[in-house]
Amino acid sequence: MTASSASFRSMVPRPLLILLGLAAATIAVFGMKAISGIIAPTFLALVLVICVQPLRGILVRRGAPGWLAAIVVILSVYLILILLITAVVVCLAKLATLAPSYTTQANDVADQVVSWLKNLGVDQSQVNEVAKNLDFGKLFGLATTILSSVLSILSDLLFIGLVTLFLAFDNGNFLRRLGDVEAERPMLATSLTKFASSTRTYFIVATIFGAIVAVIDTGALWLLGIPAAAVWGVLAFVTNFVPNIGFIIGLVPPAILGLLQGGWGLCLAVIVVYCVINFIIQSVLQPKFQGDALGLTTTLTFLALVFWTFVLGPMGAILALPMTMFVKALFVDVDPDYAWLGPLLSGDAAAPDEPDDAPTDRVRSTLESPAEAEPAAEPPVGPTAG
Repeated sequence: MTASSASFRSMVPRPLLILLGLAAATIAVFGMKAISGIIAPTFLALVLVICVQPLRGILVRRGAPGWLAAIVVILSVYLILILLITAVVVCLAKLATLAPSYTTQANDVADQVVSWLKNLGVDQSQVNEVAKNLDFGKLFGLATTILSSVLSILSDLLFIGLVTLFLAFDNGNFLRRLGDVEAERPMLATSLTKFASSTRTYFIVATIFGAIVAVIDTGALWLLGIPAAAVWGVLAFVTNFVPNIGFIIGLVPPAILGLLQGGWGLCLAVIVVYCVINFIIQSVLQPKFQGDALGLTTTLTFLALVFWTFVLGPMGAILALPMTMFVKALFVDVDPDYAWLGPLLSGDAAAPDEPDDAPTDRVRSTLESPAEAEPAAEPPVGPTAG
């Protein structure tokens, strides 16, 4: 903490500082909400470039020029976007033809629920209210809304493509500039390095396990006789990126479809199968591979999901954890005065202090490939000039 900042804090009452901070944060939040259409695709492009960054390092290490490595990064991001868009469009088309075909079954289930409530002695006015709001089409609409939100962001290929283009070609210069900044602001270099590494780990692991969950869920639903099993598999893949409640969101449509298709027994079977599969993979196996990449408590993860969904819309649910890690890197990890917040946010005990040269080694090993790093100066050989 500098002398000027300490003097300012001593002059201004702490309650006033808190109010000013809350006011500034409120303005910033609603400002981001107003331009969420720019922030979400920009940050998505940044995340995708970070995830495919190892390809650039491999090519450079093998002697490829920087411009060729940048083009490979750009094409890799485009390929990911095209594959996702194709899958989401096919699923949306299938959902559009699936929901209307179950109108009769939905009405029968609604009548059963109403009759069951009457037998329990529920007041007639309340029964009528339940019957009025019991619309299974809205539950299918949940899946449609999620996939449509993903498609609306991914479809802005021109904007995401331009941002990816600039990021890919600026990547090498950024690494060199970060190395220059490191001498003056080592904490900044370390925090940005940690953010890039954590984001890459989170999305790569989430993608791999999301694909595993999608394949297993699709096979299980096919064996149970649930129509459009592949659609729900894609939905499970997408919702795997939504922390805490993604599994529940992906479960609702196939469970309702199981109810309409085969009654309460099939609905319960779908719920049990999903719970077993997703608990083992998402709650037991996936966290072991992600390790300490997130550095966030479970409570903070859920609050981040709610907050970024409010700010950025449905796409904010997918970008919630990377956005939170980015904010943490810029406002907490970068400032030694706020180092005490780290253990509170992560729930881990404070780590012992590292030697002064640790940030340098970590930056170069994480962000740079060996071919991109500047060669170390060799010690002089022979007698030196007097």
